[in-house]
Amino acid sequence: MNKAKIALQFVLYTLICIVVVGAAYAMGYAMRSAHAPATGDVAQFGVFWEAWRLVDDHFYGDTTDSTQRTYGAIRGSMQSLDDPYTLFVEPQQRDREQEELRGSFGGIGAWVERSPDGRILLTPMDDRPAQQAGVRSGDELVAVDGNPVTPEMPFDDVLALVRGEAGAVVVLTVLREGVEDPIDIEVERAEIVTPSVTYELKEEDVGYIRISIFGERTADELKDAARDLEDQGATSYIIDLRNNGGGLLPAAVDVASQFLRDGVVLYERKSDGTEKTFDVRGRGVLQDDPVVFLVNNGTASASEIVAGAIQDYERGVLIGTETFGKASVQFIFDLSDGSSVHITNARWLTPNRQEIDGVGLTPDIVVPITEEDYQAGRDPQVEQAIAYLRDNL
Repeated sequence: MNKAKIALQFVLYTLICIVVVGAAYAMGYAMRSAHAPATGDVAQFGVFWEAWRLVDDHFYGDTTDSTQRTYGAIRGSMQSLDDPYTLFVEPQQRDREQEELRGSFGGIGAWVERSPDGRILLTPMDDRPAQQAGVRSGDELVAVDGNPVTPEMPFDDVLALVRGEAGAVVVLTVLREGVEDPIDIEVERAEIVTPSVTYELKEEDVGYIRISIFGERTADELKDAARDLEDQGATSYIIDLRNNGGGLLPAAVDVASQFLRDGVVLYERKSDGTEKTFDVRGRGVLQDDPVVFLVNNGTASASEIVAGAIQDYERGVLIGTETFGKASVQFIFDLSDGSSVHITNARWLTPNRQEIDGVGLTPDIVVPITEEDYQAGRDPQVEQAIAYLRDNL
């Protein structure tokens, strides 16, 4: 049995044992020998329960939080595989992840931000429930349904209180400048759509499209943006993939297909050497227009797949800085309590079989952004993209 299979067997066995024994600790310990697999390395798993029995018997502090103990054991098992992308995700984090990919969630329709001094501040979105209920920009959130919101509270926990099922009413308690007493505001949650594509006309004929994540609706949003910009007079386009950490592979294939006529978008290679081919599909809306893609160190995973295909086919140029270098495939398994495990199963290669994982993509035109640029509000990468389109039309 090869090392990868042994590692995967260890992870799966660990998850099964922890879930079962978490429900019945004593029974799990008594039965550990019956459940131990034949592999020598994994047979030592009984030592885990031996250690925790000693902790239960002798630890000075509190050992009653079995959930965190279980999560810690799973997390540690994943880390032992020495793969940063094979990992355990707790329920609230998984909820946020699914919402980002879905592009919608049940919420109040307000931006929730933490100020430098730890306060939670609200900014209502136009014509959304929070604004309609009376929430004002700058209101400080201090409680949700009577549950205090403190500066020490993890931000994900704050979001979990604010978000919830569409149609349910939530009571926000806020502090407002100029008002002495806290204000209770009832807000009926609604389905809040968060677009993955934003766009504008940079100049009279240059369209700018930013893709922040590859979610379920990204390809359709890209098509709509391109058509709208074309109606406004755009004849060339800047596609901004900077700080796009990836997302869904089918969405990335669909987005790449908007620029390519035919051919392979990527290859997916398994550990045993077998490969799966992902071809261009459908007729894209930007197959003929001049395009420039912006990338940086935050361009990763699915966004690198798109950028790599564009570069290999010389469909457009990449401008910016070297990309992150994450092109591995994770299977995501949802567990019974809403948590999940992500397990690396394959790696992606560009159409020219270029390795991305651990390497990244080098732009055709390297343009850094300095601290002085940030301070002055300049974006030399966008400026270079516009200049390139001007010189090559």
